[in-house]
Amino acid sequence: MNEQPITLLINAEQVANILNISERTLWRLVSGGKVPQPVRIGRSARWRVQDIHDWIESGCPSELTRT
Repeated sequence: MNEQPITLLINAEQVANILNISERTLWRLVSGGKVPQPVRIGRSARWRVQDIHDWIESGCPSELTRT
């Protein structure tokens, strides 16, 4: 059986809580390209938990490369 890894998605409030910042500050950082970009599902924005954790582990670089 081919098992696919489960991708956990979290909303802006949850990301802001992890980063200990306000949602408004999170959206400013998103606009400035300073944090990983969210995945858009319709009108909703969600972040992959692993992307946020990887970003934190790499020292929260403000210069992100887009893939």
